Amino acid sequence: MYSMRKPWFWLSLFILSFSFQIDPSRATLAFISTNQTLSGDQVLLSKDGMFELGFFKSGNSSNYYIGMWYKRVSQRTIVWVANRDQPVSDKNTAELTILEGNLVLLDESQSQVWSTNFSSPTSGSVVATLLDNGNLILRDSDASDFLWQSFDHPTDTFLPGGKLKLDNKTKQPQYLTSWKNSEDPATGLFSLELDPKGSTEFLILRNKSVEYWTSGTWNGQIFSLVPEMRLNYIFNFSFVSNENESYFTYSLYNTSILSRLVMDVSGQIRQLTWLENTQQWNLFWSQPRQQCVVDDFCGAFGSCSESSLPYCSCLPGFVPKSPSEWNLQDYSGGCQRSTRLQCESFNPSNGEDEFLEIFNMALPKNAESVRTRNAEDCESICLNNCSCSAYAYNSNGCSIWIGDLLNLRQPSSDDSSGGTLYLKLAASDFPNAGKGKSKRLPLILGIPLASVVVILTCAAVYVYIRKRKIARKQEREMIQRNRGRFYDSEREVKDLIDEGHLEEKDNEGIEVPYFDFDSIIVATDNFSLANKLGRGGYGPVYKGKLQDGQVIAVKRLSSASKQGLREFKNEVILIAKLQHRNLVRLRGYCIKGEEKILLYEYMPNRSLDSFIFDREQGVLLDWQMRFDIIRGIARGMLYLHQDSRLRVIHRDLKTSNILLDKKMQPKISDFGLAKIFSGKETEGNSEMLAGTYGYMAPESATKGFFSAKSDVFSFGVVLLEIISGKKNMGFYESEQISSLMGYAWRLWTEKRLLDLMDLSLCETCNVNQFTRSVHIGLLCVQDDPNDRPSMSNVVTMLGIETLPNPTQPTFYERKVPTNHASYSKLATSLQLDSIYESYQDGR
Repeated sequence: MYSMRKPWFWLSLFILSFSFQIDPSRATLAFISTNQTLSGDQVLLSKDGMFELGFFKSGNSSNYYIGMWYKRVSQRTIVWVANRDQPVSDKNTAELTILEGNLVLLDESQSQVWSTNFSSPTSGSVVATLLDNGNLILRDSDASDFLWQSFDHPTDTFLPGGKLKLDNKTKQPQYLTSWKNSEDPATGLFSLELDPKGSTEFLILRNKSVEYWTSGTWNGQIFSLVPEMRLNYIFNFSFVSNENESYFTYSLYNTSILSRLVMDVSGQIRQLTWLENTQQWNLFWSQPRQQCVVDDFCGAFGSCSESSLPYCSCLPGFVPKSPSEWNLQDYSGGCQRSTRLQCESFNPSNGEDEFLEIFNMALPKNAESVRTRNAEDCESICLNNCSCSAYAYNSNGCSIWIGDLLNLRQPSSDDSSGGTLYLKLAASDFPNAGKGKSKRLPLILGIPLASVVVILTCAAVYVYIRKRKIARKQEREMIQRNRGRFYDSEREVKDLIDEGHLEEKDNEGIEVPYFDFDSIIVATDNFSLANKLGRGGYGPVYKGKLQDGQVIAVKRLSSASKQGLREFKNEVILIAKLQHRNLVRLRGYCIKGEEKILLYEYMPNRSLDSFIFDREQGVLLDWQMRFDIIRGIARGMLYLHQDSRLRVIHRDLKTSNILLDKKMQPKISDFGLAKIFSGKETEGNSEMLAGTYGYMAPESATKGFFSAKSDVFSFGVVLLEIISGKKNMGFYESEQISSLMGYAWRLWTEKRLLDLMDLSLCETCNVNQFTRSVHIGLLCVQDDPNDRPSMSNVVTMLGIETLPNPTQPTFYERKVPTNHASYSKLATSLQLDSIYESYQDGR
C-alpha cells in the first residue's frame, strides 16, 4: 500500500500506459536512416511542416505509391511520385528504407520496386530528409553535399527552387512528364524539356517525339512566347547556362505563397497558385493557351472543339474506346467504330458503305494525295479501299486517309482553315438507314400514298389559314385595347403584326424561351410607372410577374437605342450560353416590331451604382460586402475571359451593369456589346465606338482596339469607384485632377491612399485589403494593355500582399483652359475630348 503512494510508481504507470497507446504505423518521421523504415500510414515530414511524404493511392485504384504532397493544403495535391510506374499492392507490408547507401522501396515480397540508384561510395551512414522546399534529399552524414535529390528527378510538378535543366555535355534533358490521367500517376503522354539542340527555349512534346509548342528563346527576363511572365511581381525567374548545364529556375518573392508549375494531363503547362480564401488552386496562366493545339489530344477519330466541354467528342458513328478513361480526361485512346464497315465484315445485308459529309473540319494529318479527274473518282478510290477512312476533294485535288484519323479539330467561325471531310461509315450508321430498300417499293403503292399526302397537306393549310385569320383579328383587338397610346394608326398596328416577329433564321442559336408580347404587357401591367425599376443605357427596366408567379426584370430597349437587332440577338445568344453565379441569368426574350425585350432573373437590390453613389444607400454596404462584391465581379470576368466554353470580352463593364441579388452578390449584366472570341483570337478592332465614356480603355477610345485587357481597365475603374464611392468622370478634385483615376494616382504618389476611402467605410474597413485594392485598381488602369494584369492575375492578387508598382494612368482631362499656366494638355486628352463630344448623346 505504501509503495503505491510513491511518485515514481505513478510516473512509471503513466509511461507504461502511454506506450501502449502509440500506434507505430502512424508515426511521423523527421528522417530515414539505415535500419529504419517507413511503411503503412507513417509519413516523413519536412521541418516546417509544409510537405510530407508517404504512401498514397489515387482515385479508385487499389495500388499504392510513395509520393509527396502539401500537408497544409486542404486538397491533397501530389507534387512528386517515386514509383509512378511500379505501384505496390499493400502499404503495410511494403517498406521505404535505406539499403547499401540508397533509398529503396521494397514490396511485400521484399523485392526492390524503386531505388535512388546512387552508386558512389560513402564514408558514413546515409540519411534521407525532406526539405522545406519539397526536395527529398539523400545525404552522407559526414558530408554536406547531396548524394541524390528528387529535384533532379521531377515527375509532373516543378516547385520553386527546383531546376529544369539540360546536361550540355551529354545533351540529356530533364523531363517534366504528365500523369497518365487525372487519377493515374503513371508516366503520361506529354513532357516538357529544354531544347536538347542547345537553344534557350523549352518544348512540349507528345510521346517525347512530336513537338507542338515552344516557349520561345530566353531574352534575359522571360521566354519570348510566354508574355504572362512579364507579370513577375510574384515570381523571380532566372535562366543559367554554362559549359556543364543549362537550366531554368524560379523562386517566390513572398515565400508564404504556394505555387507550382504542372505538366498537366491536358498537354498544357499550368502555373497554379493556392488561394486560402477560396481553398482552391487558381490557374495563373497556361500554355499553349488553346487546348486543341495539343497534338492528337482527342486520339483517333476524336474531334477537338474549343467552344465545348468536354473538348473532345467522337465523330458520328464512333464511340470512345474506353469511356472510363475519357471520364478521367484521358482521351488518348480515341474512338472506335460503333458498326463495322461492310468491307470489313463481308456481310451484304449491312448494305454498302457510305460517306458522311462533315463541314468546317480542320482536315486530319497524314493525308495521302491521289491524282483524280473529279470528286466522284476521289470518292470511288476511297470506297474501294477498305483501309481508307475518309477523303476530301478541294482546289488542291484529292486527299485520302488510310487508317486512323488524327488531329481532328473544329475551327472557330472566323478560322478559314476548315474544310469538308467525307467520313466513311457503315450504311446502318446513317439516320435514314435502309433508304435504298424503300426505293424498291412498287410504284403502284407510291402514287396513292403521294395523293393522300397532298390532300392532307391542303386540308392542313386551309385550317391553318382560317385559324390564323381569327388569331390576327384577336391580336389586333388586344393591341389596340392595351397599347393604344403607343401606336397612332391601324396601319402601324398592321405593320407591327405583319413584320414584327423574328424570322426563322433569327431564332437560330437561341436557347431560351420566346415570350409573346401580350404576356409581357400583362406581367408588367402595361409597363406601368409603378413597376419601373430604373433606366439603363439602352432603355427602361420594369418589374414583372409571370402567370406562374415567377418575378422577372423586363429590359425594354427604347426605339432611340443604338442597340439593333444584331446586338440584341448577340446578347440573347451569349447570356443563354453562360452559366456562372456572378453573371445574370436570362429567362427569355421577345421581339415584336420595334419592341426588343429581354427577361432577366429579378435582382431585388437593383444595380451597384444605386448604392455606392448614393450617400444614404452607401452606408448599407460595409467594407466586407464591398470587398466580396469586388471579388465576385473579378470571378465573373475571369469566367468570361478564360473558364467559360466561349471566350467573351464584355466591352461595357461599369457599375450600372453590376446587379445585386437579395444576398448582395454581384451579377454582371448587359452583354449587348460583348464579343465572342475562339481559336487563337485574343483581340479585335471596331469601327464604331463601343462602351461607356469613363470606363473605356485608352486603346478602345482612341483606336477602337479591344481585348481582354480592355475589360481589365474597366474593372479597375469599377474597383476604384466601389471603394471610394465616387464616379470616375463625375469627380473634379481640382483643375489638374478631373478623374478619380488621377486622384487615386496622386494619393498613391503621396502615400495617402486612405484619403480615397468612402467615409461610410471608416469603421468597418480592413486597411490592408483597402490599400491592396487601390493598388490593384491602379495596375488595371495602366495605359499599356501589356502592363495590365489578366483577370486570373487579379483574382490571385486580391489574396496576396506583394504586388508590382503601377505606372501613371491616363487622366481623361477635359475643359482645361488653354492658357492655364501650370498645365499643358496631353495629346490623349485632346483625342478623348473630341471623341466625347461626338459620343456624349449616344448612351
